[in-house]
Amino acid sequence: MTEPAITPELVAAHGLKPDEYQRLLGIIGREPTFTELGIFSAMWNEHCSYKSSKKWLRTLPTTGPQVICGPGENAGVVDIGDGQAVIFKMESHNHPSYIEPHQGAATGVGGILRDVFTMGARPIAAMNALSFGEPSHPKTAYLVKGVVEGVGGYGNAFGVPTVGGEVRFHRSYNGNCLVNAFAAGLADADKIFYSVASGVGMPVVYLGAKTGRDGVGGATMASAEFDDTIEEKRPTVQVGDPFTEKRLLEACLELMASGAVISIQDMGAAGLTCSAVEMGDKGGLGIKLQLDDVPQRETNMTAYEMMLSESQERMLMVLKPELEDIARAIFVKWDLDFAIVGETIPEDRFLIMHGNEIKADLPLSKLSSSAPEYDRPWIETPKAAPLTDLPGIGAIAGLRALISSPSYAHKAWVWEQYDSQVGADTLVTPGLPAGVVRVHGTRKALAFTSDVTPRYVKANPFEGGKQAVAEAYRNLTAMGAMPLATTDNLNFGNPEKPEIMGQLVGALKGIGAACLALDMPIVSGNVSLYNETDGKGILPTPTIGAVGILRDLDDVIHSRPAAGQVLMLVGQTKGHMGQSALLAEAFGIEAGDAPPVDLVAEKKHGDFIRANRAHIRACSDLSDGGLALAAFEMAEAAGLGLILDSDDILALFGEDQARYLVATDAPDALLAAAVAAGVPMAVAGRLGGGAVDLGGDTAPMAELSALYRSAFLQAVA
Repeated sequence: MTEPAITPELVAAHGLKPDEYQRLLGIIGREPTFTELGIFSAMWNEHCSYKSSKKWLRTLPTTGPQVICGPGENAGVVDIGDGQAVIFKMESHNHPSYIEPHQGAATGVGGILRDVFTMGARPIAAMNALSFGEPSHPKTAYLVKGVVEGVGGYGNAFGVPTVGGEVRFHRSYNGNCLVNAFAAGLADADKIFYSVASGVGMPVVYLGAKTGRDGVGGATMASAEFDDTIEEKRPTVQVGDPFTEKRLLEACLELMASGAVISIQDMGAAGLTCSAVEMGDKGGLGIKLQLDDVPQRETNMTAYEMMLSESQERMLMVLKPELEDIARAIFVKWDLDFAIVGETIPEDRFLIMHGNEIKADLPLSKLSSSAPEYDRPWIETPKAAPLTDLPGIGAIAGLRALISSPSYAHKAWVWEQYDSQVGADTLVTPGLPAGVVRVHGTRKALAFTSDVTPRYVKANPFEGGKQAVAEAYRNLTAMGAMPLATTDNLNFGNPEKPEIMGQLVGALKGIGAACLALDMPIVSGNVSLYNETDGKGILPTPTIGAVGILRDLDDVIHSRPAAGQVLMLVGQTKGHMGQSALLAEAFGIEAGDAPPVDLVAEKKHGDFIRANRAHIRACSDLSDGGLALAAFEMAEAAGLGLILDSDDILALFGEDQARYLVATDAPDALLAAAVAAGVPMAVAGRLGGGAVDLGGDTAPMAELSALYRSAFLQAVA
């Protein structure tokens, strides 16, 4: 097949700017082949190279005594004691999910699971953070249903419990939904597998499913804005098979136990190209590939297509040659492809052969280490004007506005499509601040959560970045867990716009400050930029996934509150209404500054909750919707009525940070402990009766509950 001529138009179609193409020419000293152009495009796009964010990602805290492996590998590794480690990461599949929601979301789940088990861990939990456009937008219902089906279909069939996540709606996502997938697994701390190739002349082995044309150019597509040519990008979306992935998991874990693996890498973004380059670059070696030996499920595939395909359920491994027969037998048993497709070489070369022709011959280290890195100009987000007069609203009317909004309504329709109990170790299912999964065979448990409030980040990226970490910290704490570490999924618009780059820089500064203060280092993550359609960007959405540990199952705070128990508020309430959920949902107003985050108070109040869990029957952090929404959700889940003492709208719906709502049958003991610890605490109300009473403004709980439980499905039906 004749390869196309390299033209400026073809270079641009591969996402390379003219100066980047000149840089390419300077490295290889000649015009690239079509396959070489594709390889450079794959390795130098935003999705793989982090060229706009790398400078700022280096400022994040990534180490600590609990960290075994920080960013740079397939996933982060954190010590949980007793010779065990939790391995986790969050990653985006935004663009594919907007083009083809079911397969885009499904393969997002599949990809993040492979990131975890390629390091030797058996996955034990999954989460997802989903952001959609306005419910009234003609595409929103289609996207919601397709994404939820894709997430559930893949995770359920693979056999991993989905234990948490979030779903939000906002007009900024009308043209670009966000699908952020999280997975965590368990492994022995001394049996972690890395992607660093070693040894010359070692066989490079292809494992898993066959290669097809699906997903060709997917990573490049994920690093570009959308426009009216979106439908043309449908072939760049991968197609997943969870049953093949399940076999791949079992085969890989068996293979790892055999001692045959030198290094192993998931074939994710940019497929064979990225996995081979990363393995070789980390080991200081070259790689020679013979593409005739790559298992293929389509005929007449070109070198370009094979190198850039993102077909799913595939791995690349460097193998101990003396154990080849053992390794091959394992994959044959699991009915998966096993093919030696190349070898490690001492030269700094990425040599691609196909049909006795050299299709690419490039300096391998330059593909990764010499990728462009930009210090993009950025503008600090202007300080938001203070709120002036607030529109008037009654307490119950304000609560109705929140619980009838699909962003805050009951999400059972979503999570009931996910299997949260597979594996039989899930202790806390979706619907509470964090999911909790027992560490099988022990008294330990792990808690998982994800959070961000994009309105805050847009108004004040620094405080919004801090708040995302702080809320994840509070979510874990509310279940009794000690926060361990975080992963980030940084979703932003076009970084070439200084105001967007300013959002990213400000958010990363805030995230870094909070991770440091709360001892929650970032151990893995993903950056997703160019989330724009026709020049309109999403709200900045730096999702924080976090993991915490409970040393004993008795430490979990998840019992249902009972009638007569007292509701107590931990933390100071000043009535911050800037960027609040009440203003956004009741009045369509997104104005004012984000709430300030006092990280010293966050740490102190979190320590207090964990230290006094014996007196706490139920706990929720206060975030969107403030006291009123948190109290309603706690009471409604327990089938109880609710009485709050205050009718002040600022006290009820303000979104001051570092606050928790606890239900207790020992209010005096808890109050005494708070006084001794110097932690602000006050009685907020009590549980019981059949009504919701907000300082004298009342409505039947049954009526509000029916609204709360029906609003989501009505919005997306």
